[in-house]
Amino acid sequence: MPNIAILANAVADQIAAGEVVERPASVIKELIENSLDAGATKIEVTVEDGGRALMRVADDGSGMDRSDAVMALSRHATSKISDASELVGVRSFGFRGEALPAIASVSELGLETATEDGAGTIVRSRAGSIVETADSARRRGTTVTVQRLFFNTPARLKFMRGARTEWRGISDVVQAIGVLRRDVHFLARHDGRLMLDWPAVSSLKARLADVWGVDQIARFVSVDDVQGVIHVSGMVERPADVGKSSRRVLLMVNGRTIRDTGIVRAAEAAYRSTLPAGVRPSMVLQIRLPGSDVDVNVHPAKTEVRFRDRWPLEQAVEAAIRRALGLPDASAGFGAGLWPGRGTAGEGNVPAIAAGPALDTDVLRQMPVAAEGLFQTVTDTEHATTGVQVVDNAELPDTDSGVDFSEMSAEEAVPLVVPRLTQFRRTYLVFEQNEGMVFIDQHSAHERVLYERFMGVLERGEAPSQRLLFPMTLHLGSREVEAFESNREALTRLGFEIEHFGGHSLFVNAVPMPHPRFDAARCLRETLATLTGDRLPGVTTHHEYLAATIACKAAIKSGDELSPAEMQALYRNLAATTLPAHDVHGRATIVRIAWDELDRRFGRK
Repeated sequence: MPNIAILANAVADQIAAGEVVERPASVIKELIENSLDAGATKIEVTVEDGGRALMRVADDGSGMDRSDAVMALSRHATSKISDASELVGVRSFGFRGEALPAIASVSELGLETATEDGAGTIVRSRAGSIVETADSARRRGTTVTVQRLFFNTPARLKFMRGARTEWRGISDVVQAIGVLRRDVHFLARHDGRLMLDWPAVSSLKARLADVWGVDQIARFVSVDDVQGVIHVSGMVERPADVGKSSRRVLLMVNGRTIRDTGIVRAAEAAYRSTLPAGVRPSMVLQIRLPGSDVDVNVHPAKTEVRFRDRWPLEQAVEAAIRRALGLPDASAGFGAGLWPGRGTAGEGNVPAIAAGPALDTDVLRQMPVAAEGLFQTVTDTEHATTGVQVVDNAELPDTDSGVDFSEMSAEEAVPLVVPRLTQFRRTYLVFEQNEGMVFIDQHSAHERVLYERFMGVLERGEAPSQRLLFPMTLHLGSREVEAFESNREALTRLGFEIEHFGGHSLFVNAVPMPHPRFDAARCLRETLATLTGDRLPGVTTHHEYLAATIACKAAIKSGDELSPAEMQALYRNLAATTLPAHDVHGRATIVRIAWDELDRRFGRK
């Protein structure tokens, strides 16, 4: 007796259904996507008992005539493609021809459709077999009703969850597609209650405000960047707000919602040195690239795709988000009147940053121009407040000051407008702009400046150091000495000249001088204490951790009184960093308070 046999059609259909229909949310997803492919501008979703009793999706799309309505319930029937060559770059949601017959094979399904207002067709099936085809009267479009899901597959039915859980899954699907297709009006009802009503809108921000609420959207900044053929746009969470609510991630590639851990990792990499360990940001990202570079035919439910060349894509995602986090709008703020960033960071220009007599930091060169609006250039003086200092090329320090502009012509130098700065509580630098007040945490700001400087040193070369007139001896514990040995090369590159004197003692001959207030002994002790143990794997990550640690220990502290020249130098050096609004621990460096918020607090509005 042979052991191999051809499966019965009913069994094969149920196996195919298992690939497409995992739970009620899967049904809703497939039906909504069919409606969108039919050109619908309004889609209504009706659910009872979490989808276990009934699911209905009605649209105003193109509809079908009788022959197409009957054919639509046959396996491998599709209007989306005609041969294999059309699978490359396919733009429709559905194309396999399996969704409707797969759903029908494990439910009681009704399909009512019409191509014009008036006469239509209704087709009913049970367990995949058509039991009725009749005329009906209806408006243009299609309505698909699914009842008794998994009634003929008891093993699958046992895995159905409670009504609330299943509805939550359906709601997530509608939200994801609603964010993707903002040109369509979506309505959804559960057990007779209207749960959502989202009219068509023109922007991602407007749709997210409908989905998540205006207060939640205030925590996000916009992303919009093009690198080659890859366009990355969307919204990502401000570092200062990450972790304050549940995490949300929505990825869209060429108009299709997907799951992709590689893209998420690349997006999270853009937050390096802005978030504490273990905290992960929310994001909504839209990615456009040539259809020939994406294979969407790799997953039955089309939730995963394959990229021809993943590395440039992930680089583009990381760079786009990194650029967005460097704009003024990424800083923390209060008040509905917060001002947006006016433009993006440029490339190839270097701001003229004059170092003051005390905070003489050798800031990294070849950085983007600091974002407009918060750090204004001389071309923006018409927007600047009174009491500003314009630093032009004639006022740049000489090379002895630690900042060397000899490689940049006068035309390339961008003069920076420095506002009138006031120090509050020997902790915050404060100034006003047309739109509100701006507060800068002096320790966090200097920490950011030093971190980017130290990272540049670790990546590109050794830093200058100052030899001590009387060498310094440090007596440490065994773990701190081990930390020194593990980081000896990096510490040398940062400007420390240290010898292991035997036992638990270190002999320090030279130290870096990031500013005259620098306490080298304290910084070195605290840094080595923090570096004890194997906390972070990988050379790059370890260097980032080391740079962040030394930057924190070396930066000026809260309580240090700064002179006007020092405040101006710190402001200008912060303007040159790539992420001025965030320190290396995930705290805000800059906080803005809109005039509207102050007026409201004082009862003026």
